[in-house]
Amino acid sequence: MKPVRPLEGIRVLEIASMIFGPLAGQYLGDMGADVIKLEPPEGDLTRSIGPRRSPLMGAFFLTSNRSKRSIVVDLKKPEGREILQRLVAKTDVLLHSLRTPAANRLGLDYATLSANHPGLVYCHVSGYGDDGLYAGRPAYDDIIQAASGLAMLQTVVAGQPRYMPTILADKVSGVHAAYGIVLALMHRMRTGQGQQVDVAMFETMAAFNMMEHQWGHAFEPPLAPMGYVPVSSASRRPYRTRDGYIALLPYSDDHWRRFFALAGEPQIMADPRFATFAARQKHFREVWDEVERQAARKTNAEWLALLADDDIPFSVVNSLEDLVHDPHLDSVGFWQLMEHPSEGLLRMPANPLRMSETPPGITRLPPQLGEHSADVLRECSYDEDRIASLTAPGGACSAAA
Repeated sequence: MKPVRPLEGIRVLEIASMIFGPLAGQYLGDMGADVIKLEPPEGDLTRSIGPRRSPLMGAFFLTSNRSKRSIVVDLKKPEGREILQRLVAKTDVLLHSLRTPAANRLGLDYATLSANHPGLVYCHVSGYGDDGLYAGRPAYDDIIQAASGLAMLQTVVAGQPRYMPTILADKVSGVHAAYGIVLALMHRMRTGQGQQVDVAMFETMAAFNMMEHQWGHAFEPPLAPMGYVPVSSASRRPYRTRDGYIALLPYSDDHWRRFFALAGEPQIMADPRFATFAARQKHFREVWDEVERQAARKTNAEWLALLADDDIPFSVVNSLEDLVHDPHLDSVGFWQLMEHPSEGLLRMPANPLRMSETPPGITRLPPQLGEHSADVLRECSYDEDRIASLTAPGGACSAAA
């Protein structure tokens, strides 16, 4: 039996490029929503990023735009703006990353839309939101990593501010946008009322970083400086073994006793610096220096044999390439090989949520630019002659040559 997904019957109109908004749309699509991605004639910018087998189907686009349909609409043309309004009228959720002045010019402000569509869930994703001193500033992931303090945290390992080697701000913010939309849909289900959901990357990442690093500044006046030292210490890293690296994280007193017993030096736990959680927090540098010394005495295989049946948290240090053949990921069906009609065989990660009754899944493969334009126009009550005109070269729904 085909699984029923929790957002089936919900239509999402996505007008967003790059990663933040599209990733949120992808999550909603995996949950069963009918996500219509409205693209300009040249397509989402990510279509041209990364290796590809055909034009405008780059790897960057493929990994953040599955479970969607694509319609090309030139919003600079009057016919395009008419199509936009018809789409909005049939939409449960509008997800957009347009700058607010541009959205207002298109009649996409919440006040205007909600007057005629009170059940609309309206989600605006941006760098800094529409309120406050920084409202409307342009921003991408690197800018928000810098603004939120994340880049400065890297000085402990890099000696200077550095960006994380992943687009963390975009991805974390995308998750927040998806769950904000779902919460608004729950409210609408109970009351019939839509609402505006604003997700700004700056506030999202400031909150993300301050969870542990606010530390003594959780109190007013502060009781200690900011920064959770154990996670921002240079000692916090994978440790070199005799032939590689391993991640080790004994945590409880029992973990530590067993770790030093497995290492062959149980007497270390008699040292007052190691004996209790409070002592280890106070002397964490000495503690982790000792872990580093112990790790270097054995090979990866020896450590894995010792730790495999124990309860001490550990992991091998995988490269990205290692994940493709990781035995656990294989055992849970994480990697899905799917045949795309134009791109051939694609390897796609499964949605990581596990739900017993309404499991997420890849509902559609990443669309070609404008692949569903005609279908969506039919759903907006355009007749076949009009559809042919709009999708013909030069029409409001034709892709750039």
